[in-house]
Amino acid sequence: MDNLSPLKKTWRFRLNPKTNMGPDISIRGVRYMLMSKLNKTETRPMIPLGHGDPSAFPCFRTSQVAEDAIVDSIRSANFNGYGPSVGILPARRAVADYLSRDLPYKLSEDDIFLTVGCTQAIQTILTVVTNPKSNILLPKPGFPYYEAVAKSCHLDVRHFDLLPDKDWEVDLDAIEALADENTVAMVIINPGNPCGNIFTREHLEKVAKTAKKLGILVISDEVYDHLAFGKKPFVPMGTFGSITPVVTLGSISKRWIVPGWRLGWLAINDPNGTLKEHGIVDCIMGHLSISCDPSTIIQGAIPDILSKTKSDFFLKIINIIQESANICYEGLADVPGLICPSKPEGSMFVMVKLDLSVFEDIKDDLDFCLKLAKEESVIILPGITVGLKNWLRITFAIEPSALEDGIKRLKAFCERHSDKP
Repeated sequence: MDNLSPLKKTWRFRLNPKTNMGPDISIRGVRYMLMSKLNKTETRPMIPLGHGDPSAFPCFRTSQVAEDAIVDSIRSANFNGYGPSVGILPARRAVADYLSRDLPYKLSEDDIFLTVGCTQAIQTILTVVTNPKSNILLPKPGFPYYEAVAKSCHLDVRHFDLLPDKDWEVDLDAIEALADENTVAMVIINPGNPCGNIFTREHLEKVAKTAKKLGILVISDEVYDHLAFGKKPFVPMGTFGSITPVVTLGSISKRWIVPGWRLGWLAINDPNGTLKEHGIVDCIMGHLSISCDPSTIIQGAIPDILSKTKSDFFLKIINIIQESANICYEGLADVPGLICPSKPEGSMFVMVKLDLSVFEDIKDDLDFCLKLAKEESVIILPGITVGLKNWLRITFAIEPSALEDGIKRLKAFCERHSDKP
């Protein structure tokens, strides 16, 4: 037998297509693809306008309080062991107190579940609400991770539009038209990623009343909470938790400029106890008991980070982001082929529409971004990645001088490819 051709073995393992999402749904995948197109002979620095991580720039360093809290947490030797699956009690209390500052009622530690960044919070709540034939309503444009997780959970996705001519408000008529007896929840992101918008108190109340009418949960992604620098103040969706149950997802990643620390939370805003009555809270606890936990070192530092960071640190960050938002919006105003429907008022992004009729040799948004990376070493995210074909998501939370350089290169690229003199 040894001299005979070996028989072909039939292996029983198979690729799970639910995990093979590809770069079309992954922001990181698209960014890596664009990075691979950079001209290796280019002497100018690459300008990263395609992601939401400003921590690489010195002007966006986190607070001294946060750094000291981490050091103290390590040196205390109190946080070297395993923690509870739902999070260390003092850390949960600290998050409850932090969120309660902006709410008309007080959260308790039992309303808070700590997660490995906001991504685990997304995974947890989408997994918990998934039932056979159930569907969820997601914004378009939106954060594609929701769609990826829903797909892995076999949760059907339906998209509702955000309206650019109304400062990216939710199309509430579309919500009612899309929902049926199998709809379990809708997602909003406020402050907006990728639109840079802030929902008004009045609009959020309408969202809550629509959700109550339909009998669905509101999942409110507030990772960019308080990063508001326009005329509209940030209002948490949990303000309306007495109208309809709200699950708030958040983290310290953006406001403290520490996305790599991976500390997030899932908060139950439900004074009427509807989610507990329906077993959702118990299911959240059960899911977290079989998943990974955030670092106990970070959890140990959270009480000091949330309670002792001074307002001047937040003001400094807001001022830098606002300056950059102005540079971006004003700089884009005279770039041929780019249309910015509204000035960003929050988060770190703005959505810009491509007028393809202006360009000679640009097929779509992905083609635009590929050629821009190759010719100008500027990375911008194509809108198709966040659900809007032939739009661009531009990040302005970088060093202002680098942003000005990036806008100049972007303008030169558009003028070079324009079919108009």
